[in-house]
Amino acid sequence: MIRHLFVYGTLRPGEERWPHLEPFVVDEGTDETVAGALYDTGNGYPAARFDRTGSIRGRIYELRADHVDEALRLLDDVEGAVLDLFHRVEVRTSSGRRAWAYEYAGDARFAEIPSGSWLQRP
Repeated sequence: MIRHLFVYGTLRPGEERWPHLEPFVVDEGTDETVAGALYDTGNGYPAARFDRTGSIRGRIYELRADHVDEALRLLDDVEGAVLDLFHRVEVRTSSGRRAWAYEYAGDARFAEIPSGSWLQRP
C-alpha cells in the first residue's frame, strides 16, 4: 500500500489546500523531486505532467496509516474539483520512493515553469 503523497503546488504548507492534507500527515515531510514538467495554468495553481521530460520539485509526506483511504478520498474530491482535470497517479521520487501525486489530465497548453518549482515561479 502506498502511504506517501508528493505535493508540488496548492497542497503544500502555506498554500490554500494544505488544510485538507495537514490532518493526515505524519511529519514535516521531505523535499523530493519527481520526473515530469510543471506548468503555470495562470489560474493560481500549477499543473504537473509526469510523462514529460524534466524534474518537478516538491515535498513528500507520509500519510497516517489509519487514515490513508480517508485522506485519499478527500483529496481526490478536492483535486478533482478543479474542472475535473486532475487525477491521482503513482509516481516514483528521485530517491526511489513510491508516492501518489495529482496529475493534470487536460490538453490545454500552459507555460512551463523552468525551475520545476511552484514556489520559485517567475
